[in-house]
Amino acid sequence: MAIPYSRYIIGGIPWYSVLMVSGILFAYLLGAREERRVGLPKDAMLDMVLIAVPFGILGARLYYVLMSLDQFAADPISVLYIWQGGIAMYGALLGGAAAVYIHCRIKRRSFLSLLDISAPGLALAQAIGRWGNYFNREAYGPVIQNASWQFFPAGVIIGDGMAQTWHVATFFYESMWNAAAFIVLWLTRKRMKQRGDAFLWYLALYGSGRFLVEQLRQDSLFAFGFRASQYLSLLLCFGVAAVFLYRQARKASGEALAASLLACAVPFARLLLPSDTLLSAIPLVLLLAAITCLLLAKPAPRFAMIWLVFDMTVSLFLLVFGLTWVWHSPYFIYAGLSIPLSLSIPYATLSGSKLPQPVSEV
Repeated sequence: MAIPYSRYIIGGIPWYSVLMVSGILFAYLLGAREERRVGLPKDAMLDMVLIAVPFGILGARLYYVLMSLDQFAADPISVLYIWQGGIAMYGALLGGAAAVYIHCRIKRRSFLSLLDISAPGLALAQAIGRWGNYFNREAYGPVIQNASWQFFPAGVIIGDGMAQTWHVATFFYESMWNAAAFIVLWLTRKRMKQRGDAFLWYLALYGSGRFLVEQLRQDSLFAFGFRASQYLSLLLCFGVAAVFLYRQARKASGEALAASLLACAVPFARLLLPSDTLLSAIPLVLLLAAITCLLLAKPAPRFAMIWLVFDMTVSLFLLVFGLTWVWHSPYFIYAGLSIPLSLSIPYATLSGSKLPQPVSEV
């Protein structure tokens, strides 16, 4: 299993294509099942897929090309050679979403409802599609030096001929994270407070995991010296936090809003601040202030208090034992998990109807 037997499932049909198509099919079937529940007309999901897929591929290619202009400068026509590889997930999301939005404006359908019913399927499709990287022997991480970790699926063997080297299996890590995100989204989809919330949670869950895994990738796209997908992931999580906080600000008390704001700032501060001893104390100060504000808020949400106290305990333990460097480790899953858990604090205070919105609403 450490080396795929072939890139092709049969004849000249690549595993990558089969897995991508399978992921899209599962996403469609899940979304089609949800149409009636959210008040969309029959075949709304089919219409969405027929539009989102081609424009998503176009956006994925355009994103990759813009991030790799030097690669295509000598041979511009190679921009069209998409079968040779070179697509990016975030480009697919942007391209597909833009096309579906225009479609919804024309058809007078709920854009947010369509995004919601596609969110669990998107996570599942990505979990399936990542295995295409395994068969293509791409999207892998650094060399594994420790022999005790040289096994599948912790690592994969990359190389041609005699040079066979164990590398971190980043495709597997991201696939498992996306599979977990799918389970969470599918189990909670009926408890969302407003239209668009399921898709917002998809962005937060996918983004927090992608931020961690992208640090391991050996083929990341860079922009201004930064890993583009890594910091775009964090930006999406920040955007979701801003939406939840804005909605909370309209009704919540000042103490509750301050607690949520401080709580949401903590995971971002830990990931962005250097692992300096003095700077590592800043998230602890934010957590202490958040807990204080939460105690002043009436009533204080039980989940929020439990999570903040637990998070503060973990942070204090790492600081005392000089382990604050782990916040910047892509293997420290807790750093990624803390983002959506912190975002759930402002979300828990929001109100909203679960009833379907009119299908003509965009």
